[in-house]
Amino acid sequence: MNLSFLTKLASEAPACSRLVRDLRQGAGEQAVAAHPAAQPYLVAALQRELNLPTLVVVPTSPEARQFHEQLLIWCDSQSTVLLLPKDGEGQKQDPYHQQQRLKVLASLAGTSMEAQRGARSPIVVASAAAAAARTVSLTEFAASRHEVKQGDQINLMETLSRWSKMGYRREHLVEAPGTMSHRGGILDVFPPNSELPVRIELLGNRAESLRFFDPQTQRSLRAVPSVEVVAAAENAWPATDTLMTYLPNDSLVVQADTEGIEIALDGVGPTGGDLPEAEDETKDSHLSYSDFSAQIRRARHLLTLNRWSAAGSESDTALFASLPSFGGHLKSFVTETRKLVGGGSRVLIVSQQAARISEALQDEDVLASPLLNIEHLPPRGSITLIQGSLPEGWALPRELAVFTDVEVFGYVKQPPPARRPSPPSRGIMLDLSPGDYAVHIDHGIARFHGMKKVKMGDVEREYMTLEYSTGDMLYVPTDQADRVSRYVGSSGEPPSLSRLGTQEWSRAKQKVKESSQDMAQDLLKLYANREVLPGFAFSPDTIWQQELEASFPYTETPDQVEAVRQVKEDMEKPKPMDRLVCGDVGYGKTEIALRAAFKAVMDQKQVAILVPTTVLAQQHYNTFSQRLAKYPIKVEMLSRFRSNQELDAAIEGLKNGSVDIVIGTHRLLQKDVSFKDLGLLVIDEEQRFGVAHKERLKQLRGEVDVLTLTATPIPRTLHMSLVGVRDMSTLETPPEERLPIRTYISDHDETLVRDAIMRELARQGQIFFVHNRVQTIARLAHRLKEIVPEAEIAYAHGQMKEERLEAVMLDFYQGKTDILVCTSIIESGLDIPNANTIIVS
Repeated sequence: MNLSFLTKLASEAPACSRLVRDLRQGAGEQAVAAHPAAQPYLVAALQRELNLPTLVVVPTSPEARQFHEQLLIWCDSQSTVLLLPKDGEGQKQDPYHQQQRLKVLASLAGTSMEAQRGARSPIVVASAAAAAARTVSLTEFAASRHEVKQGDQINLMETLSRWSKMGYRREHLVEAPGTMSHRGGILDVFPPNSELPVRIELLGNRAESLRFFDPQTQRSLRAVPSVEVVAAAENAWPATDTLMTYLPNDSLVVQADTEGIEIALDGVGPTGGDLPEAEDETKDSHLSYSDFSAQIRRARHLLTLNRWSAAGSESDTALFASLPSFGGHLKSFVTETRKLVGGGSRVLIVSQQAARISEALQDEDVLASPLLNIEHLPPRGSITLIQGSLPEGWALPRELAVFTDVEVFGYVKQPPPARRPSPPSRGIMLDLSPGDYAVHIDHGIARFHGMKKVKMGDVEREYMTLEYSTGDMLYVPTDQADRVSRYVGSSGEPPSLSRLGTQEWSRAKQKVKESSQDMAQDLLKLYANREVLPGFAFSPDTIWQQELEASFPYTETPDQVEAVRQVKEDMEKPKPMDRLVCGDVGYGKTEIALRAAFKAVMDQKQVAILVPTTVLAQQHYNTFSQRLAKYPIKVEMLSRFRSNQELDAAIEGLKNGSVDIVIGTHRLLQKDVSFKDLGLLVIDEEQRFGVAHKERLKQLRGEVDVLTLTATPIPRTLHMSLVGVRDMSTLETPPEERLPIRTYISDHDETLVRDAIMRELARQGQIFFVHNRVQTIARLAHRLKEIVPEAEIAYAHGQMKEERLEAVMLDFYQGKTDILVCTSIIESGLDIPNANTIIVS
């Protein structure tokens, strides 16, 4: 969604045009009271009129991220809008944030490739802590820049040494900013001021050609005449300057909420304000508020956005007005829009329920136009309706009124923040440690001993070392790593090692192949019958469906949106659906199932949700009950957590149709459970059910729609999806705001363990302590209690009695336990939102 065309309207508002005139003349500090939601619009409008390098300073990092995201909506595609992270965003030496900071410095220093191509002056958004942090001096940064042009003479060793001093890391492949590599006559480098890495092809010492290349595929793209290599690490030189030093003299500085900025910088230190919580952070690494404020006031063009109130303030110019809220009363909302249109205002409605609002407007004979042409302003007295999201609405009096879901319905889901790039692919990486069991596709089961370098003549290669029966060793080159996989067994017992040089492994594969063919015949018969049997074609989405989906408190990932679309499309076809949704814990599978279930109930069909554990059934029951509480839908649960009387009532409700959705464990598969009109079966982690259960599932899924959810599909299920017997949707995009996993490996240190646990407890979090030895797990839990007496500790493993195991897991889910010492039972499929630390013994 881009609304940059609307910034033209700011010049038509007298107060805004006066502000532009005063800022252009550099007539001292300008102060205005601007509605917070309208501030990004105002900055985008000023950049459109003034085209000056612009720095926006806000108090905290979350505010900076939101301001940046909104600027991307209001600025056009020619604008360069950058976010300056804090130094590591609380995570010391975070490579991604370091590269983002260097990209900003390069852009302001006028050395970015984008600036050279004549793009508009950049806009940088920074928190107070990020802007006040000391960084490499501008003089050193500018002096270090190294431009390489086609045809230049290059001393290879001097160039690599120079880049290394500038902070570049030498890698085998260049996949991330701040890295370089050399292979024969090829020199690759990825400067932080470039969107793509550059490949320099050498002919002797001459740069024969320069090309951008794809860091994922390593394939060359288009040719470029030159590459400008800038510093790749802030710590390459002493940190003496700040971001303000990098701003050109003729720049615009916007400070939003000076009081909040002062509070943020007054909290400088290891535990205060918005600054990193690293042990070596000191006040010397950041300017004080008084020094930072003095730097800001030297700017030629300075705009202060003060706290906004509906009445404004006596000393500040108030540029924007607030809009009334309607809390879902659509008739009142339509009346207000009609009044604004009658007064000549342009009304813009940005909503995630655009279809519902469109129907409400049509019911009152009010015409709304979809956004068709972003080059031209909508006429005065018009209504434009856009599917999208903004945090809040505002009005530019007599020009524009922007309504959002906040004003119309009373709530809004924030648009997703810009996601950092995925970590570069490193090819096939095996999750193997020395001592693990592995399977070679040609030679069978072995024990992995690690990696070993072997030199043959002048060539040194790296090999995977596999030990077979009788001590035979097999060395597998890393370029054949795709032929080796981790051994996964179902019994929990260690496997027998295969013998090299025999037919043992070939016979085992042949036996499995024959067995698979028999199983495939049964499955194909089942799925062939499903293809020819008539299914129920569910109706298109209702208004209630739109309301339910809009009430989802999080922003859907692109994968989630696509999976929901595919599921609905399947349900609306006149044949039984059979779709597999594969995604990690917390990636949104339950929400997809909930929306499918709601759609089924809207057509008076019943829904059965089958889960492998009682605790997971309770978790799903809570989720469904809370989300569907405002609708006339009866949700029940069949598990040991229910009394006999409750079970009997639920089973009777399924028979007579009074229960719409039932969530249950294998109890749901008993013969005494029947349905009046089952329309959808949802199976969570099908591989966790036994043979007898799956036979019952075959009977249930004959003519009803089936949706299977899994985090780890078994190979048979996955293969069936890949060859088209079953449809599959994948959820690969992590939820918004999920931080990257940080892994530390060290010798066993009880002080370190206590520190890690106490840090997690301090943020009211929970801890998984993984210990995969049942014999000693109780003793370890007792020792942990001695190390951390403040914590509530329990342990769980697969050999416990089922009732006891469920009780322990339920206590952990409900937050009654701080630390769960457990085996691989951690893979139960539970989503524990507060458990963000895992310690592996």
